[in-house]
Amino acid sequence: MQHSRLSRNDFYRNVPHLVDSLLALEKISDSDNISVSLKHLIKLRVSQINGCCFCQHMHAGEARKDGEYQQRLDILLSWHEAPAYFTDKEQAALNWAESLTRIPSQSVIEQHYQAVIALFGEKGVAELTAIILSINSWNRVAISMGFTPDVTLG
Repeated sequence: MQHSRLSRNDFYRNVPHLVDSLLALEKISDSDNISVSLKHLIKLRVSQINGCCFCQHMHAGEARKDGEYQQRLDILLSWHEAPAYFTDKEQAALNWAESLTRIPSQSVIEQHYQAVIALFGEKGVAELTAIILSINSWNRVAISMGFTPDVTLG
């Protein structure tokens, strides 16, 4: 017998403490240290890496609503090829997000850590890490439960 996956509401109802914990993890970065725009870029980039359609749709929409340029969202997947569109801080944060999501060699992680700590300081590194941990967790929930975006075409 094949069972259907849990809906978002059913998942949230069954593990409310997990949902509360993930939301609390996101709130760690509510200081002015990390811009709203950068938070959106990180969440969208990590969701692209993980292949989470639901989260990509949500975070692209939120970014646009908060004033992010569509052109930057369009090239985010290959941002390394167009660094002029992203500040040094954004590039360092995106590299850090990619490192924590893909877990490359220790030398690559160290290189990205050094760039992030130099530009954001200790508190900034901790906040960026919390954002990245949170979206990676949300991606895994959404992918495993088969969450799909509410999309209207036409």
